[in-house]
Amino acid sequence: MAGSHAGSPKSWLAVVVILAGFTLGGVALCLGPNWPLVWAGVGVIAVGGVIALLVDIFSDVIVDAPRVIGAEKVERKS
Repeated sequence: MAGSHAGSPKSWLAVVVILAGFTLGGVALCLGPNWPLVWAGVGVIAVGGVIALLVDIFSDVIVDAPRVIGAEKVERKS
């Protein structure tokens, strides 16, 4: 994915798993709190972290050269 900061699908899989665990834990806290579901969410987040380490998510970012945008000449009326 040259020219993009989007990341690869395998990295997005790790992000989606972590987000699902966070959502599960957040909903469980609002439902009582329901502590077994909170800890299940923590477990899902941990699994997502392991996936992130396995797919080497931190080396997935592609850094582009800085973009230079030319300034347009603006005519001001006095």
